Amino acid sequence: MLKFYYAPHTCALASHIALEQAGADYETVRVDFATNGQRTPEYLAINPKGRVPALVTDRGVLTETPAILMFICQRYPNARLAPLDDVFALAQVQSFNSYLCSTVHVAHAHRMRGYRWADDPAAIAEMQRKAPAAVGECFALIEREMIKGPWVMGNTYGICDMYLFTLSQWLEADGVDLKKLPKVGDHRLRMSEHPVVRKVVMEELT
Repeated sequence: MLKFYYAPHTCALASHIALEQAGADYETVRVDFATNGQRTPEYLAINPKGRVPALVTDRGVLTETPAILMFICQRYPNARLAPLDDVFALAQVQSFNSYLCSTVHVAHAHRMRGYRWADDPAAIAEMQRKAPAAVGECFALIEREMIKGPWVMGNTYGICDMYLFTLSQWLEADGVDLKKLPKVGDHRLRMSEHPVVRKVVMEELT
């Protein structure tokens, strides 16, 4: 059985949705960020990065959302969460998810965790001030160029949708006007109504 470590309101939601959608045999372990649970010796022994998600498999621990999502797709190919039989299309999936991980999430983190990049309070404040523009620019590009419709990769629902939904939930807190992103807003609404997504969100919040 897989063991999945997560915390509510984090990027771990994407992998959690994928596990449930794939029908994986897994158990969840909540990491309490409020009590700095991600820094305990017990959790650091699992994930020395001190972050979520982490997925314990029979061959070792996986971290980083794009890697975990792809592992789920390949371990449960019948769920058809990625175009595993199309090399180019699969690379497009990886390209989109890599952008979310390396650029969009990092832009968001400048609002929440500026201390990772600076010690000067004025510099941290400037990062927080800049965050709405930085995140907004990322999502404007997604809106304009990356959502093929009706799902991110076109007609097929998959891991890109789970990841985009996760990050798009942070837009209002990041100071981005969702009204300027009709495709993203429509996508988020349809995802929030998906029965598997609703189940996982409720589990994480209770």
